[in-house]
Formats: sequence, C-alpha cells, structure tokens
Amino acid sequence: MTRLQFLAAALFLYCTLIITMSGQFHFIHAKPRGLSLKIIPRDCPESPLYAGNLTLLSYQPEEIRLRLLVQGLFFLVQVGIGTPEKHVFLFVDTGGGLIWTQCEPCINCYPQAYPIYDSTASISYRKLPCNHPLCQGDSALYQCLDGECVYNYGYGSGETTKGIASLDTFEILVGDQTTTEFIPDVIFGCSKESNFPQFASTGVISGILGLNLSPDSLVNQLFDDEDRRFSHCFVPFLDAMMSPSFLKFGDDIPPPPANIQTTPFVTPPGKYLYYLNLLDISVGTHRIGFHPDTFKIQQDGSGGCIIDSGTPITQIDQNTLMIDAFYVVMTAFQYYYDSFSQLQRIGTPPERFELCYLYQPDFEEFATMTYHFEGGDYFVDSKYVNYFAQGGYFCVALREGNGKSILGAWHQQNMRITYDVNGGALHFATEICANNDSN
Repeated sequence: MTRLQFLAAALFLYCTLIITMSGQFHFIHAKPRGLSLKIIPRDCPESPLYAGNLTLLSYQPEEIRLRLLVQGLFFLVQVGIGTPEKHVFLFVDTGGGLIWTQCEPCINCYPQAYPIYDSTASISYRKLPCNHPLCQGDSALYQCLDGECVYNYGYGSGETTKGIASLDTFEILVGDQTTTEFIPDVIFGCSKESNFPQFASTGVISGILGLNLSPDSLVNQLFDDEDRRFSHCFVPFLDAMMSPSFLKFGDDIPPPPANIQTTPFVTPPGKYLYYLNLLDISVGTHRIGFHPDTFKIQQDGSGGCIIDSGTPITQIDQNTLMIDAFYVVMTAFQYYYDSFSQLQRIGTPPERFELCYLYQPDFEEFATMTYHFEGGDYFVDSKYVNYFAQGGYFCVALREGNGKSILGAWHQQNMRITYDVNGGALHFATEICANNDSN
C-alpha cells in the first residue's frame, strides 16, 4: 500500500467512526419500494477518493437513495457489512448476480487499499446453512461441501471468486448523513479466493454487487415480486465530475419520457443475464442487413445479445450463426471512414481497439450506430460510438466477442435505461442525463 492509499484508508475509517457514532439507527425488515444509487466520479469532492472524503449512502423504505462513485469505467457503491460494520466498495454489475466481498482470511485475493471484511469480528454474521434452497436441489446456486455452503463463481471475461455463502447485516448511511439504516440477513459471498486483476489496479474495489435475474441478486433480495425494476441514466464519463448520475429502484424510478422505446427480454429458462433480441445493426445511415437469427441464442447456450453495465466496451460476437458479425460491423466502419481522404489510419493503440485514425480538428463526420432490437431502435451518438484518445487519435469503441454480443457501458451514456424485471422488458430513451440528477 502506498503512503497516499494508507492516508486515504485511515481518514476513511476515522470519518466512518464519527458519522456512525453521531447517527440515528434503524433496522429495515420490510422490503423497500424505491431505491436510488448516486454515481459520483472519483475526482469530485463528494467522492471518498477525493482527498480522503467519504461517500455517503442513504436507504429509506419508501424512497431509498444511495450514492455511488465512478472510477474509470467502473460504477461502485459503498456499503457497510456486519456488526460493527466494515465499509467496502462493490462494483455494480448487471451481468452478475452474486453479492460478494473479499473476506479474512483471504487465501488468494487481490490487494485492496481498505481493510478486508472479517466475518469473525461481526456478531451478526452467519454462514448460510446447507439446507437453504440456494444450497440444495437441482436449481441450487451453491453447493454443500464438508458441512459448509460454498460457491465457485465464474464470469464471462474469465474472472473467478470462491468462498462461503453467508448472511450478515448490510449498513447504509442515509443521504442526510445523520441516519444509518441496517438491512438484516442479506445473502452474500464471503470470498476467500478472488481472481480480478482489473480490480487490483484500482486498490478500492473489494467485490461485486450483482443485479441480474439470479435469486441472490440485490434486485431479488430487496424488492417484492410486484415491483422489481431499476433504472439508470449514465452521465457521460468525461462529464461525470460535474454531474453525478443515479441508479434508481422501484417507486423511485422517474416517469417514462415521451421518446421511450421497449424491447422484451428473451432470457432462456435457467439463465440470469438480460438477453435481448438484436435483429440488425446500422453504421451511420447504412443498415448492414444481418439475417434476423444472427444474434439469437443457440440451443447449446452460445450466442445471443445481452446488456451489461459491468462490461465497459461493447462486444460484437465473432462466432455468430454462419458469419463473423464483428468483422462485418468493423468492415462497415472502415469503409465509412476510409471514404474520407483526410483521415489516416494508425496501428493498434494501447487501448487495443482494432480500427483507429489520426484525429483531424476540422473533421466532424463521425459515425453513429444503431442497434435494431425487437420493438425499438437503440441509437448511439457518435460521441459514444467512438473513443477519443489524448494521443491525437480516435477509435471505433468496439471489441470482438467470443460467444455472445454485449451492449456495454460505453454505449449506455446519455441513455435512460430501465430494467423492468416483472414486465419482462427493457425500456430505453436518449436523454441528457446531467439534467436529471435531482430525480
């Protein structure tokens, strides 16, 4: 740990102690009807990563408001776990279900700047019993080994985490900074082995807050079956320092805008990702003309298209039915940009994008992109189709997928997106998210 990290961690613990001691305390037993997560960039004075400041969260039964922070392309939420609470920073992931944090003793874990959660120090901690429905039966997510309910969780990008399925109280500080809410018996993973190199580079992230369709996700644990909805409108990453954005749940979701569009979830039985029916793709005004079955999930479980805030850059599958869709899309972009004589293509940059050009200050004809979903067209502005590097070049912000296509966070900027779990649909509309930080 560097000296700066040590000072930040020390100040964080000191501020946490002061706020906890001065607050009012409430236990939450009923499931809430609304929830908001505020996204704060790391360079904003509200962020705990700014000069050691503490990001506060709020939790109310009717209208819950949580503050988050943004680091790079990661959205994080700060929560307390245990009694007394240990504050941790969890990566918000709509592609994952398990809620987990690194736990002492960590057998094989990545380094983190803040103290690791120690279950033996919490009087409210319990191991999930082996007779729990999540640990037995054909649909069990975990398994019982040597009398303990354990998990071995893998992610599509190759990361893994292993540990003990557990229960403990989650603590949330209310936005007025005077009230502390406690949510008892949240199911989470006490991870003893974690392979996440990208988290190690931040020094802050200690685990993941899962939001997918899995029964152990935050959405299914906190909200009744009648109102499982959440929504976000991501302020562009480059503007996030001045305008924080929010993640909202239940009754706290704003009314749909007039330009809202809807596409159904087509998640197969036994799957928990948010699958969408992608029919075609346009580059600029040119519609490629894919066969409508190109992006459908196959009988063996491969293929398909999902939306995932946990994937920073959109991926187009290179193994789609009868064709390499990634190659076709990138060829369309290359054909478009090569038609401008003033643009000069460059080799692969450090960001590993395949198609990049030297930036010309007088060039303004950057390509847009449209995903043609069943029921609605998802339009991506040229500012978010392309990645503009400080080195004087720009790239098409797409990467090849290996097994499925993923609509990532970079293509979700300035878009109101609502996951209507009970309605079985995704609602979306272009929006200037910075204008809605009070909603």
